[in-house]
Amino acid sequence: MDELELLNGVKIPIIGYGTWLIKNKDATNCVKMAIEAGYTHIDTAQAYGNEEGVGKAIRECGKDRSELFVTTKVAAELKTYKKAKKSIDESLKKLDIGYIDLVLIHCPQPWLLFRGKRRFFKENIEVWKALEEAYKEGKVKAIGVSNFLIDDLENIMNNCEIKPMVNQVLCHIGNTPSDVIKFCQENDIVVEAYSPIAHGAALKNEAIIEMAKKYNVSVAQLCIQYTLQLNTVSLPKASSKEHIEDNIKVNFGISDEDMISLIKLNEIDYGKDAFWPVFNKKNKAN
Repeated sequence: MDELELLNGVKIPIIGYGTWLIKNKDATNCVKMAIEAGYTHIDTAQAYGNEEGVGKAIRECGKDRSELFVTTKVAAELKTYKKAKKSIDESLKKLDIGYIDLVLIHCPQPWLLFRGKRRFFKENIEVWKALEEAYKEGKVKAIGVSNFLIDDLENIMNNCEIKPMVNQVLCHIGNTPSDVIKFCQENDIVVEAYSPIAHGAALKNEAIIEMAKKYNVSVAQLCIQYTLQLNTVSLPKASSKEHIEDNIKVNFGISDEDMISLIKLNEIDYGKDAFWPVFNKKNKAN
């Protein structure tokens, strides 16, 4: 699988298997299916509650540890150095895979305060120091953030020793945070696109469906290729063997004209999933 290179030379596979909302008891089987399908990049988080199941799959899949790239995230609610440090050690224990390839701050604010007036700049510096320490100690191979806006990133860059290597953001057709992506790429921060299929909402969008037909690919494949052509890492999530395999079979190109059309596509309807903070329209920001 193709890779992008992080600031410190670590290589990150451009398609990762997302595990959000996969229960711990199901995570082992799902991750094993993903690895069998060809994924070498697995994305989890403390908040997902499935690190143990993911780690079991990594240990039992038959692949050498060095062949796999595993990401987890410090819970958004942990906003002190001490709590973040403890949580990283807990993730290492739950995963039980020797080291973690990438650890992110899951969100600049606790989820209940997502995109609110309180920005937690000082607190995120403290959390970042815990990540820097884990990195220096070799517990993790790379460190980064998730859901950070430009000023959140500048706060870390201006006040900390190590620059974020990754920013994982919501990015899909109908929601492309172009300003954040541009800032990150200009500053050598790799952008990861989570929910590239818009948490399934893209599958019901007529404009996206028609574009997929044009290229004779599935809607999911079109969505994943879209994020790849933005030069981001794509993190699709699926639980069925068919969809897991389909999502990694992306070997076509979208024309420049069609990319422009897709970038301009109006925001799509998340339906019943709009209650999640990241899908709430009032929280959208570039």
